[in-house]
Amino acid sequence: MIRIIIAFIFLLIFLLVSIPLIGIILIIRLFSRETADMLPLVIVCWAFTVVDFIAGVKLDVTGEENIPDDEAVLFVSNHRSIFDIVILYGYLGKRKKLTGFVAKKETKNLPVIGWWMRLLHCRFLDRKDLKQGLKVILECIDEVKNGISIVIYPEGTRGKGEDETELAPFKEGSLKIAVKSGAKIIPVAMSNTRAVFEEHLPWLKAADVKMIFGQPLEINDFSKDEQKHLGEITRGRIAEMLKGV
Repeated sequence: MIRIIIAFIFLLIFLLVSIPLIGIILIIRLFSRETADMLPLVIVCWAFTVVDFIAGVKLDVTGEENIPDDEAVLFVSNHRSIFDIVILYGYLGKRKKLTGFVAKKETKNLPVIGWWMRLLHCRFLDRKDLKQGLKVILECIDEVKNGISIVIYPEGTRGKGEDETELAPFKEGSLKIAVKSGAKIIPVAMSNTRAVFEEHLPWLKAADVKMIFGQPLEINDFSKDEQKHLGEITRGRIAEMLKGV
């Protein structure tokens, strides 16, 4: 119980302090877009790291050498917990490379949180609106071309089964971000994230979490026909990575 109370207090304080911070960042943007882009990344990733510490997340990361340092990429991950983005994004932020992510549209209107997400180059997807979904994909393609990596969860919803290797089908449309931008796909396998929160709602409990960055998938290594099935190919890679955990 104590973990969830401390986490709630920390988040409340952070959100209250965030209001003037966001104002300052918007003013800085008038003079330096680069600084105004980097500050939210540093601040939010610090906050995520603190939340991970409070929750008792013990993170074991392998394959970080597979992430290119000099180019934007598409991170494609399995999805089982709300802590997936907290853990993954908090880790990626330490690289000091601009990274956005695709989130469901409902998060856009969350007080303060939605403001931070906009500053972090996040895109908000309406899964019921195909036209709006296409617009989001095109925006993400532009972001990648401009040097901003993107994180996606192509399953579209959190998996709840006991077997972590049983992934829902990946939505092929989201992989168009890589096809149209030429960005490498970095498969990300996350294991045991549900043990932090979902397995014993509403409490937080310490857990050992494994995060694996797989070998990059190069778009040019696949035929035009294979590129139409990159979602299934990436899904298979992540499932294999999870079997090795």
